Amino acid sequence: MKTAVLNTRALNRATLARQLLLDRADMPVLDAVAHLGGLQAQEPQEPFVGLWSRLSAFDPAQLSALLTERMVVRTHLMRRTVHLLAADDAMAWRSRHDAMLRQRVLGTWRRELDGIDLDELAAAGRAVMADGEPRTMAELARILGERWPAPGSQALGEMVVAALVPMAQLPPRGLWRTKAGVRNVLLSCWLGRDIDPPASDGSDPVGRALVRRYLAAFGPAATADLRAWCGLAGLPAAVAAIREELIAFRDERGRELLDLPEAPRPDPDTPAPVRYLPAFDNAILGYHDRSRIIDDAHRGLSVTGARVVLVDGRVAATWSVQAGTVTVAPLHRISRADRNAIAEQGRELALFLSDGDSDSVQVAVVDQPPQR
Repeated sequence: MKTAVLNTRALNRATLARQLLLDRADMPVLDAVAHLGGLQAQEPQEPFVGLWSRLSAFDPAQLSALLTERMVVRTHLMRRTVHLLAADDAMAWRSRHDAMLRQRVLGTWRRELDGIDLDELAAAGRAVMADGEPRTMAELARILGERWPAPGSQALGEMVVAALVPMAQLPPRGLWRTKAGVRNVLLSCWLGRDIDPPASDGSDPVGRALVRRYLAAFGPAATADLRAWCGLAGLPAAVAAIREELIAFRDERGRELLDLPEAPRPDPDTPAPVRYLPAFDNAILGYHDRSRIIDDAHRGLSVTGARVVLVDGRVAATWSVQAGTVTVAPLHRISRADRNAIAEQGRELALFLSDGDSDSVQVAVVDQPPQR
């Protein structure tokens, strides 16, 4: 039986549907965070825009409440970056990411940490944090530096906080309209329970769960896309274990794409509304091959922290906020209808960001021929 081919537009509409960007969803904030497999959150205010673009009648106070009530947590996980995760997911997934986190941080500080027993460093870090007192990375590193003075505080602090010892970043960091530095506490202490241990029989139920959850929020996708999302290299066995549950497609480049049978795959001609995305949004960073949503010529925007605007489902502009005005810079010439739609959504975004004080938006004009 010949494998069906999904073109770029079909993959785009599937991504928008899974990412809640085709239609704003009427679901609780916690459910949305869980469905998306977490939200990239190294820029603390960005997840609020991401959820505003995805949920109907989103109230930012609800996300802040979930953080203070410890139902959502800020922690290092996928790709070693800070994510907002449902607390249950953080506890279930953390140990599966341990080796990846260690290797990625070690890749940065290998020379500085040469000769240090990382297990001993981890034990020392846990001992310091066992009193439950929040500490900055610098404070923790200074204490550890009394025992290991040679590496330098940044290497010690980052290795412990981002890799060796599961930590939570405490509120008010990440609350709506709040600027606050990072204070860390043991993840298990903050959430009041132990992190789930790895499966003792080697069955890797967490790996299987990650595959299913990824496909639900990002599929159809290749295994390289899955790896790009989570940073884990060791998921082929998990994919193989649930292979009979999945269906397969091909993209126009010939790559095999896996998916859940009942997951939405809208008609490629389904209209896609304008959407404003925050920096480092999952809808872009969740893939190795990002051509379904961003042109290769603009791929660099996805890793530089640019905020982008989707027009007809694709990255067509960048945006920023200056003195209460949402300012949009198109990447190519756009039609009058699209400009009007960008401006309309920009006004709504300005109202959201200013608590109703401003609906000012400016959309620059680009005279170069459109890229189609």
